Amino acid sequence: MKKLNLLSFALVGVMTLCIFGCQKKDASTTSTASQDQISASTKSQISNLGFSTENARKVKGGYLVEGDILLTDKNLNEKAVTSHLSIAETEQYRTTNLVSGLPRVITISVTNLPAVYGNAVDAMITRYNNLGLRFTFQRAASGTTGDIDVVGFNEGPSGGYITLGSSGFPYGGDPYNEIQMNTNPAAYGSNPNLGYLTSVLQHEVGHCIGLRHTDYSNRAYSCGGTAVNEGQSDVGAIRIPGTPSGPDAASFMLACSNGSDRTFNANDKIALNYLYK
Repeated sequence: MKKLNLLSFALVGVMTLCIFGCQKKDASTTSTASQDQISASTKSQISNLGFSTENARKVKGGYLVEGDILLTDKNLNEKAVTSHLSIAETEQYRTTNLVSGLPRVITISVTNLPAVYGNAVDAMITRYNNLGLRFTFQRAASGTTGDIDVVGFNEGPSGGYITLGSSGFPYGGDPYNEIQMNTNPAAYGSNPNLGYLTSVLQHEVGHCIGLRHTDYSNRAYSCGGTAVNEGQSDVGAIRIPGTPSGPDAASFMLACSNGSDRTFNANDKIALNYLYK
């Protein structure tokens, strides 16, 4: 979910740049080892779906692309049908897959994570439910696994970055079923900030219901550094009507964040209302 500039971390002892998309890297380093695990045909499938293969890596359950998006083999082989396609502009974007069967209740569970993660899930649920969409989130019953399960993993910095969290996109009309949050102290520190955790979970849930990064065409807008387009294709990135054609500095789906508590802005609400209200 996030990439931390390790040089800055070493110099000042705090997280100075917090990135939702996990793609920030030291300018002098580019890791290729993880890509060596991915076949040329799989890279082609990833690219054809409209996702960048830069720093893509094989992980449990599929392939991690653009830092916090998990593509499964089902995603790679699914054919999408849509007549509303637009590529390479900086606007709110959705994938070809959305949650269907509306209205519906989507349950969320938290498995083996400290209490602050559960509190952040509750705060995130409130933020979404206050929008009055055709789905509502609620915590799953105690001891059960929800439609989306928030789980932990422990992974330290590697190759100049650290992953904060990851999730995937809807499949078969259902939201993606898992959000992974990094519990390594280098990710959120020993005392995670509730607002920041809430904003990270809010972002990852955005992917689970079908949203892509707002700065799809130029991640340098929010991340800095060299401009990186997340992928050119005629599937996989659909501009949502009514959202602006220029950069949107406050969107909760920007690839990168400074670590503040970022929530929905006016254009994010337009996008969510268009899809789900």
